[in-house]
Amino acid sequence: MPSAGPAGAWSPPLPEAEGFEHLVVETPGLRTHLAAVGEGRPVLLLHGSPQHWWQWRDVAPALAAHGYRALCPDLRGAGWTSARDPRVDRETRMEDLLALLDALDLDRVDLVSHDMGVVTAMQLSYEHPERVRTAVQLSVPPGFMRFAPQLYRAFSHLPRFVWHRRGAPMDRTFSERYAAHPVPAEVLAAHLAPMARPEVDAAVRPLTRRMVLPEAARMVGGTYRRRRLTVPTLVVFGRRDYGFEEGLVATICRDAGTCADHLEITYVDDAAHFITDDAPAEVAELALDWFARAA
Repeated sequence: MPSAGPAGAWSPPLPEAEGFEHLVVETPGLRTHLAAVGEGRPVLLLHGSPQHWWQWRDVAPALAAHGYRALCPDLRGAGWTSARDPRVDRETRMEDLLALLDALDLDRVDLVSHDMGVVTAMQLSYEHPERVRTAVQLSVPPGFMRFAPQLYRAFSHLPRFVWHRRGAPMDRTFSERYAAHPVPAEVLAAHLAPMARPEVDAAVRPLTRRMVLPEAARMVGGTYRRRRLTVPTLVVFGRRDYGFEEGLVATICRDAGTCADHLEITYVDDAAHFITDDAPAEVAELALDWFARAA
């Protein structure tokens, strides 16, 4: 069962976000920090990198205001979650989520994910579709995408993650190439606060090398084009995401009709890769609409 803890009891201190309760959920080998808000149908929100639960500080309360319980875990290697064993492989985070859902006694959830969180959400949708009612994935194409040379622009940041040196600053990740609007210093500090934890800093390389790159190879190699996505999925990009312009997305996702039962792609104006910072209200509105239409 989850146990509650005050926000001030965490080290480093948790960023401020109104209305959230902070829980610790114990599963084998893992103590997951879970920020939750609202009551009702459960929505699981999976953060990107180098972010954590606070990424959803504006989106989650908007979902809660419409009768949902928004659950924002810090995934293994991020935020304030602690692992007994730091090793990871391609599906470790998915297995963590299954254990988390079981611990919370949740049979099915709506799923919202961004960036690296999409990897785990996608795995859950394909391997355990019975646990996912609907899915909204942000800033990452579906698993059945086709390769195009122009995609290098979207992944030009990966070498910094692959070769991350402990203690190296991560603030360049939030540059104007990835955010449509300048990220204020206090917001940047809140996103990067857990990097002060040695286990989070040390997790950057293995998560990239042992989870992201192997899954990317499966996507490019056509693994998911040979499967069928049965979970209703909405894919959302910012129109200012220089790595995924609308024409390129149409090209790499041209197999949607044959690879997915129900998949739609949409765009948010004046937003880039860090879409939950650029346009949180629009993200929440799209998610609420999708939950209602696709469930």
